This record gives sequence, C-alpha cells and structure tokens, in this order.
Amino acid sequence: MRFIIQSASRVATRASSRRSNSLGVVANQAANGHSSLHSLTLRTTVPPLHDAARRFKASLPLPDDEEPAQQTAAAAEHESLLDRHEAKPHLDNNIADAVQDYTSDPTKAGTPSPWAVFDAWGAGDEIVDPLTAQEESMLSPDMVRIPTSDEERESGSLPGESDILSSYDKLLKRKSSVHFGYPYNLMYNHEELYEFMKYSINNLGDPFITSNYGVHSRQFECAVIDFFADLWKAEPDSYWGYVTTCGTEGNLHSILLARECHPDGILYSSRETHYSIFKAARYYRMEARAIATLPMGEIDYDALASEISKNLDKPVIINVNIGTTVKGAVDNLDRILRILKTLGVPRERFHIHCDGALFAMMMPFVDWAPEVSFRKPIDSIAVSGHKMLGCPMPCGITVARKEHVKKVEQRIDYLNSVDTTIMGSRNGQAALYLWYSLRKKGIGGIKRDVVHCMETAGYLRDKMTEAGFTCRLNDLSCTVVLERPMDDAFIKRWQLACEEDIAHVVVMPNVTKNKINKFVEELVECKETHGRMQPKREGSPLEQLQCSSWGGSYVAPTVGAFKEEL
Repeated sequence: MRFIIQSASRVATRASSRRSNSLGVVANQAANGHSSLHSLTLRTTVPPLHDAARRFKASLPLPDDEEPAQQTAAAAEHESLLDRHEAKPHLDNNIADAVQDYTSDPTKAGTPSPWAVFDAWGAGDEIVDPLTAQEESMLSPDMVRIPTSDEERESGSLPGESDILSSYDKLLKRKSSVHFGYPYNLMYNHEELYEFMKYSINNLGDPFITSNYGVHSRQFECAVIDFFADLWKAEPDSYWGYVTTCGTEGNLHSILLARECHPDGILYSSRETHYSIFKAARYYRMEARAIATLPMGEIDYDALASEISKNLDKPVIINVNIGTTVKGAVDNLDRILRILKTLGVPRERFHIHCDGALFAMMMPFVDWAPEVSFRKPIDSIAVSGHKMLGCPMPCGITVARKEHVKKVEQRIDYLNSVDTTIMGSRNGQAALYLWYSLRKKGIGGIKRDVVHCMETAGYLRDKMTEAGFTCRLNDLSCTVVLERPMDDAFIKRWQLACEEDIAHVVVMPNVTKNKINKFVEELVECKETHGRMQPKREGSPLEQLQCSSWGGSYVAPTVGAFKEEL
C-alpha cells in the first residue's frame, strides 16, 4: 500500500510540472473512542470540463507540444461520455433508483440475504456528503472501462487511474458513513499491516501442514484457529480448522464433513436459515428438510421433533442457527439435544453444525448466555471474521472435530501438503488481519465491543418505539427488526436489508447513538411523508413482529396510517 501511494505521488509530481493543476497527498486522521483511524488519500483538484483532456491522464502526461485540435477532440469525447453518464442511474442517487425486490419464493427454504456493495471502514458520527456529478462521472462504466488498444489508452479520452480512485475513495467513505443494514464492523485500523500488502501471501493447502510455497501466514492462521478453539472450549489436539473466505465457505465445508460422516443422513434446518446451508445441500445432493420457525425466528422445536421422528431410519444432520440472518434469532442448542435424546438418537447417528456467522463470536462475551461449545455433542462451528472483528476483506473461521476431517483429506504431492479445505489457494492476508485484530483487541476489547452492540441495539429499539414504529429485538441479538420504510430512497441511503415488509438494522461497533438519533429523525420524516407499511399478507414478517411470543409491546399501524396526509 505504501509503495502504491509513493508511486502515485511520484507520477503526480512529474505530471504537475507540465500542468497547472496540482495533485497532493493528504493524510487525514480521525479518532473515535479508544481507537484511532487514519486514512491516506490521494486528493485531486477537480478540473473544469474544458481542461479535461489535460487532466485525465495523471499517469501519462500529455506532451507539451500536443496540438490544440487533439486536445479539443479528447475533451469533446469526454463531454460525450459525461452526457451518457447523466442519462444513467447514479451511484449515489438515492431518489431515482427504486429498490429491487429480490425476495425469494416464500415456499422455498432459506432466507434471502442481500449483500452490501460497499464494505470498507467508516466509523464515527460524521455523515459524509454525497459525490458531486463530476466525481460520480469518474466511476461510470464508460470511464472505468479498460482500454483494449494502445491507441485508446494514449488518446487522453479516459480519466487517469488516480482521479478515478480518488472519486472511489470518497464514494466508499460516503457509503460507509451511512451503513446500518448489514453485519459488518467498519471500525478498525490495520495501518501497521499495509506494508505486507506487497507480498503474495498464500496459505495453499492444509493450515497445519506446510507446503513448499514459503510466502504464507500459517503461523498466524494456526494462532487464530487456536484462539477460537479455546473460545469454544475444544480439547487440545481434538480440533481442526482454517481461515475461510467467508462464513458461507465455512458452512459449505461443515456440511461437507457432515455428508461424509453420514452419506445417507437428512439435513434439518429452519426456514430462516442462511441460504448457504441449503446451497450446500444442493451442491452435495443431500436430502434436506426446511423446518418452520417461531415468530421471533427460532426453529419450531415441536416441528423439528415431529420431522425427525418420521425418519429415524436415517442419520440426523442438524444446522443450529446462532443468530438468523434477518431476525438475529438463536436456536436453543440444549433443547435440540434434548429432542435427540428423547427420540433415542445415539451420538453416532447425529451430526450438529452451528452456523454462528455473527453471534457465535459474540455469545461467549455475553453474561449468562447459553453455552455453545465443543463440550457439548456438536461437530463444527463456522463464523465470519469480517463481521464482528472487522476486516478489509471478507473472511471467516471454521472449526471442526479433527476425526471428521480425515474423511476428506487427500495427499497432494504438488503442494507437499494435504487437501482438506474447500479452496486450494487461500488468502494469507486474511489470516494475518484476523490475528492482528485479535491481538490488538484482546478479550477485554472484544467484550467492550459486544457490550456496546447489545446496549446500543436496545437504545435503537427504544428510540424507534418511542417514535411510534413497530420494531423488535431478540434476546441475545444486536439486530433490530422494524417495519419496512415506505420510501426506497431512505432504504438505499441507509443501506437497509429488507425482506418483504420488514427491514433490519444490525448494530455494530461503528454504529453510534448520534447516528441512531439521525436515523430515527429521518425515519420519522419518511413516515410523515410516505406513511407506514401495512402487512402485505397474512402471516407476513411484519405481522409476525406483532406476535406476543416476542414479549414486550409493539406499535401497530392503524388503518388510516398507510398514507398519511401532509
């Protein structure tokens, strides 16, 4: 990273000697709580359109003796690109673009899980201003396309990489500052690791068996695995694991182990399970059952018991959700184990995976929370690394009982290692970043983050309830579920994850009370202008929010509130 910045600075210095515009490197430093966040950003003076031809190639300065006619032609072509950009949806225009409804067929299993387009740090109370039209134009498809000929590259019709990246940096800052709907911790500082981005760190093969490739971070990866094995109380030398690309990969690997242990087993999981579990069942051609859920999102335990009792001739594979995607509900592991005991299913006939994408990393730090650990008869746990800890790249951790991994292990001479993971080449940077976060935060730091999330989620629930909105917060969760706002522009501005007639906010360490106050203030304005959402159908997610099984009270929309008069 430092090399890239220095190279860009040298190029800019050479370019500035031949131009009137200046390119500078500005270091911005921000502080929030006990963490200090720094950003080193290339900032460029935005040129007027008539100077576009001379500003666009920061990495390839135009000759001083270039003919004016050539410059004019390049500028004209650029203006044409801008005109085409104006006719398309803008990257930061939250008014013109409607939110597309990608909700899955409700008869199918699995929760539709939208994904965040922007996943970068943006902590603090400040909300960054939107991009200007000129800055947005830098990120249009016409501007960022890659030339396929030297003539096009040298024509001066395309902006320089430094200008494009400067606009992109501002866009990410903007989107990160109003990020509420997805479980990504954006408050982190990894400046000390920038030096290592120049290395191609690849942990190919098994994390515990070193290959011939020497540029790896296995020592850090093993330390991360040991940390989580200890957190989840696995006995020494009884576990195996690796750093994955994301929580989905951890689920894919864990369900693969379950299938190899029980080739004819049936997979049971709730309908509100993350889609990756049922994706694994399709990949591995497993028989699967989607079990109904209770209104708050937990699996329906009676329905689970009934379904298992019908298939006692086949092994039982159960996915236990340690925090569902939309409602943050935690399945009761002890109750599920009691069901298996009551039905007489012996240990060698069942396999339990715990999908703990977000909350399996939080639960050990919640006072008096139920224990999810390898001291109980479970077989694997998978979590996401970039969610609670925060990381610039998606990543995760999966830990399983060692004896299960032997069933998928294969010796690969080419690697001088064994093949035990889903991926072959594996991102060694992710292991390094996770290790660094765990070492810097420590147990006390993670505990403070968890307490902040839980308490701040309660604050958001109370503020929205006081403002007259239907919202719920599960026990053991930092996910606040609310009625879906009627305005798509509001949903896009705050990047809310929606499902039918509900939305949710996942309170992470970078979500502050000041931002919550601003969010609720704008939500009230949205309600006054556009009205409130009504349940879209009988038994819809919004109708379930009003169920008494959640406990507490809710604010039901009245008939006349669907479209209030201004």
